[in-house]
Amino acid sequence: MPSAGPGGEGLNIVEAKTIKKTDTSTSTVIDPDGPAITCDTSAVSTTHDITYSSPTTHGAKTDLKLDIQVPRSAGRKPLVVFITGGEWVMAERTGNLDQRTYIADQGYAVASVQYRTTTSGATYKDALADVKSALRYLRANAATYGIDTDHVFVWGQSAGGYLAAMTGVTNGDTAYDVGDHLDQSSEVQGVVDEFGPANLSKIASDYDQAAQDSNYAAGNSAAQWVYGPATTRSVREYTSEVAAADPATHISSSTPPFLLLHGSADRLVSPSQTLNLFTALKDKGVDAQRVVLTGAGHGDLSIPAGSGASPSTSSASDASSDGGAKPWSTKETMGYITDFLAGHID
Repeated sequence: MPSAGPGGEGLNIVEAKTIKKTDTSTSTVIDPDGPAITCDTSAVSTTHDITYSSPTTHGAKTDLKLDIQVPRSAGRKPLVVFITGGEWVMAERTGNLDQRTYIADQGYAVASVQYRTTTSGATYKDALADVKSALRYLRANAATYGIDTDHVFVWGQSAGGYLAAMTGVTNGDTAYDVGDHLDQSSEVQGVVDEFGPANLSKIASDYDQAAQDSNYAAGNSAAQWVYGPATTRSVREYTSEVAAADPATHISSSTPPFLLLHGSADRLVSPSQTLNLFTALKDKGVDAQRVVLTGAGHGDLSIPAGSGASPSTSSASDASSDGGAKPWSTKETMGYITDFLAGHID
């Protein structure tokens, strides 16, 4: 769910003080303490501030932007659309630059997209429509950006992981295809979901009571994400609306392969969220893998355990306090993503 912006502004949740241990028997467990990723920015061409869609929400128009990085080598490149997090209230597309550049260095066009949030009165349906609009825009402009339209993936962290999952499970569902370039497909060939929520009524199920009360507070950003602005409802109950917002309820024969990753020490989104979605995917016969990072938190955020303070961000390749690489930016962790992408290109 939450992912901090600069200084952690906009965050209104309380991180957990205790985390229930979840089942890892069906997951790959790693201890990512190896070297950090390094990036060669000279090998990548970047275009900023591309307006891909201008939707209207409650009468107000928003020009949605994306940035795209394309390797300078010849030939069309598989596309990876990165979806940032932001606790449903922000979507800063400029984040995670080192991680995005690392993927581009491996031979992928990487587009980072802005989407509507609860601050403009949007719900998950609007944000999902935005991601699909970006996919259609990029396919329509594939010649301009050198994109291989047959190999398109979505990759998200936190709230972005949620949207990546929803994008994948709604492959073939035209209900969310609105706006321009409707002659283009919004389907994807794979999903990378890093510590994204799924069933919002259980987003804090691994946590202590204070964290649960915060996550299930009536009218909070999660409730607005489902029910809309000015709601007085809560996501605590698995209502029909919360169920409709759960990726697990949309899994079908059109759902592409999934890679899910979660830190065992995530204090903002219960680790069981990706486990439950992973289990639902496998039960429906979807090719899926879940990786658990031992001791890792909610991405490469700096959060004093149990402090109640808002998270803050740092550069993806900055050293951690003990001099080692941050767990989500090690070559080992990022290698699972690059292996997944490469393994699903015909």
